[in-house]
Amino acid sequence: MPATDSAAESRPASYTLTLSCPDRPGIVHAVSGALAAAAGNITESQQYGSPDTGSFFMRVDFTAPGSYESTRAPLEPVAEAFGMEWELHRAGAPVRTLIMASKDGHCLNDLLFQQRAGNLPIEIPAIVSNHKDLAGLAEFYGVPFHHIPVTPDTKPAAEDQLRALMEELDIELVVLARYMQILSNELCSDLSGRAINIHHSFLPSFKGARPYHQAHTRGVKLIGATAHYVTADLDEGPIIEQEVIRVDHSRTAARLAALGAGVEGRTLVKAVQWHAEHRVLLDGRRTIVFN
Repeated sequence: MPATDSAAESRPASYTLTLSCPDRPGIVHAVSGALAAAAGNITESQQYGSPDTGSFFMRVDFTAPGSYESTRAPLEPVAEAFGMEWELHRAGAPVRTLIMASKDGHCLNDLLFQQRAGNLPIEIPAIVSNHKDLAGLAEFYGVPFHHIPVTPDTKPAAEDQLRALMEELDIELVVLARYMQILSNELCSDLSGRAINIHHSFLPSFKGARPYHQAHTRGVKLIGATAHYVTADLDEGPIIEQEVIRVDHSRTAARLAALGAGVEGRTLVKAVQWHAEHRVLLDGRRTIVFN
């Protein structure tokens, strides 16, 4: 076996630990001790104690020489003692992501381009749409395209088809990249913390349909986009990222939409990247983002 291969095999593995629990003294000390017991070397650590909820949040990147199971073992009693919700991820493992879109392709294209360029740690096994307009874009990037039409009468069956596809492909994250259909309350609940939507408005302003037309009517000077987790309450999910640009009275509603397209794509890409890097933790209706 070449020496380079042998060296690669003996190199410590990289992990990301995320956790949340009621805030109290000793958490960081206990976590650091558990990582030391696994011969772990911390390379990045961020933490936050919420004065509003009394919760503590932490994200740690580290390397360790043992197996995943031996690295996890010292953390388990610490997690139990502090009542933690926690996850240990192998760093860099791509998150299996299903993207849903309708007719507008700019957000979908940004995600596909950034993933192909190696800037997004996700794997995209499928694109789902309720229209056929974006089939060519999916073909260009070599991603299987699934047309699942939706009408009020067929919506339950369409969501059953979507669920079956997600299970078949072992999907970890769903991204609504300008998918212009409202998911059922049941599906939103099932995807809690695992579905990201892009809304073409700086929420909480101009929720619902045609936000650029709403903004134009109000004569706003800033337009933007909001990436948030999907919940049953329309456009009310925990916000991950937002961006704005300045406009003036001369812009038509159509021009606002054109200007906003770039903002939407950038905002969604950031949100997906941070989620896939396990940098987003939920704090009730808010998010803690360690970026």
